Amino acid sequence: MVDSEMVLTGQTIAYTAYCIVIILLVAWFAWKVTGKGDGKGVKPAIFYTFVGFLTVLGVSLHIITYNTIPWTKVDLHRSDYKPDKTFSITVRNHQFILPSEKMVINVNDDVLFDVKSEDLTYGFGLFREDNSLLFQMQVVPGHKNDVIWHFDKPGVFAIRSTEYSGPKGVFMIVKDAVEVVSANTAN
Repeated sequence: MVDSEMVLTGQTIAYTAYCIVIILLVAWFAWKVTGKGDGKGVKPAIFYTFVGFLTVLGVSLHIITYNTIPWTKVDLHRSDYKPDKTFSITVRNHQFILPSEKMVINVNDDVLFDVKSEDLTYGFGLFREDNSLLFQMQVVPGHKNDVIWHFDKPGVFAIRSTEYSGPKGVFMIVKDAVEVVSANTAN
């Protein structure tokens, strides 16, 4: 699975370049519309070629990034994935109730997090040690709330609520709740 940090960096670069090109098109159009009417406007062929280029570029960006978003493949082919581990987590009264103090996962495991809310809508997010988000989902009471994630690197992760659930929600953090270990250190 592609790391979400790499995806975000790549998409930031690609979409920034795309937006700059669109801004240039708008600026070019505005400059030509507000300029003196000397009859030397942009030739329609050049204008429509540029618009066509933007369309091809925009569609290409979406096609290229389609399979780089880490969770897309798992969500589209959910029945093909059998989790190596399943963790059932309950949330109530602004607290995560975990199956164990620390959930230990082996590198390259597919893990199902099955999260159930008993009172409010919460979020469930795994955060790296640098506080960047690995993944998250909304946890709605009375609905199935689960996510399968493939862990391809060792690390320690905190669980946080990523959804506003009132003033107490800001304190919904469980540090070092998930540890991903390589196979030789699992024993």
